[in-house]
Amino acid sequence: MGPIFMMIFTSIYSVVDGIFVSNFAGEEPFVAINLIWPIIMILGAVGFMFGAGGTAIVSKTLGEGDKKRANEYFTLVVIVTFVLGVVLGTGFFFLLRPIASLIGAEGQVLEHAVTYSQILICAMPFFMLQNLFQSFFITAEKPTLGFVFTVCSGVTNMVLDALFIAVFKWGVVGAAVATALSQFVGGLLPVIYFACKNSSLLRFVKTKWYGRAILKSCFNGSSELLGNIAMSLVSIIYNWQLLKLSGNDGVAAYGVIMYVSFVFVAIFIGYCLGVAPIVGYNYGAQNRLELQNIFRKSMIVIAVTGVIMCGLSVALATPIAWIFVRNNPELMTMTARAMRLYSICFLFSGFCMFCSSFFTALNNGLISAIVSFGRTLVFQIVCIFVLPLILGLDGIWISTPVAELLSVALSFTMFAVNNKRYGYIALKQKV
Repeated sequence: MGPIFMMIFTSIYSVVDGIFVSNFAGEEPFVAINLIWPIIMILGAVGFMFGAGGTAIVSKTLGEGDKKRANEYFTLVVIVTFVLGVVLGTGFFFLLRPIASLIGAEGQVLEHAVTYSQILICAMPFFMLQNLFQSFFITAEKPTLGFVFTVCSGVTNMVLDALFIAVFKWGVVGAAVATALSQFVGGLLPVIYFACKNSSLLRFVKTKWYGRAILKSCFNGSSELLGNIAMSLVSIIYNWQLLKLSGNDGVAAYGVIMYVSFVFVAIFIGYCLGVAPIVGYNYGAQNRLELQNIFRKSMIVIAVTGVIMCGLSVALATPIAWIFVRNNPELMTMTARAMRLYSICFLFSGFCMFCSSFFTALNNGLISAIVSFGRTLVFQIVCIFVLPLILGLDGIWISTPVAELLSVALSFTMFAVNNKRYGYIALKQKV
């Protein structure tokens, strides 16, 4: 449960960030943040890649009984992630204005977007590390400690949001500084922990260059990288379409849906993060019976959770819209309707996310990438461009549910095709 609570809390403090901006800074800053945030997430996706891909290798190495090599891999992955954070952050700092303009930001919205993103980019190495350690704390068998560090980061963000936005009236500058400082906390505290003697399975050790391990981490985590990049690109396309169909109000409504979606999807992400190291360990130990047990229980958990999520999202659509945009009744009505249509996707998304994570843990980055790429980019983009031609604005809101349904079909096909190789589905023996 630790990884699930960790991801839920991470998403909740992002929601609080949005509430403070929308209620105390205004609609234009809220729109600006939602327009530029996908760009920040594209860069931060490197951390998710090394977290998922590196965890798969380290867990498998631990399962094989080589703890020394596992710690060397772990240390190298952390170093490479931090260096890439510095390089990418520096390279993108001066590109943020043309990028923000390209994705549709204009006037004050453009200025707010550039200001917000340039402050956040300064914390990029620590944001990547924060994403990375979310996976490695589970591998280290310290998920509770990972949750504690996440809480520290989240509380930092929420307290500083209240101080900088509500009290000092710093607007997007306050939101950006609060988020950046929370990322320093979330990325630096784990570094201190693993650098010291500790009781976990992992700690920093003297390492050397393992080129194959880094390439394998990139390959294994490619689905998470592509998935996060694709989701960010899809968000950019969503906003672009919404600007054409309904202007800033459409982007604001989509922003509210994304904040709420973060909370619900965080449950699936947390579950996948928690299960992945167990899958990797049992795969390394060649324990097929336990793989079958994990797979069977996961299907049940995801199905039940998806139904509950969908019901809650439909029931709470109007109250949630009121919390964010109560000062604009027309926007509130649009947001509530959009959320009810969008909520159908929760019935399907968990299966697709689990499929991608499951094959990453099995060290099969190709299958994981195919599922993730199809789910987060191909199906989404087709639906975003086609369905509005038929259903208008409602076509935008229903695009994700339709794309997720197509992704479920792809995921279950991959499960069936690859079962003979891994044996995660127990088949009845012929008598």
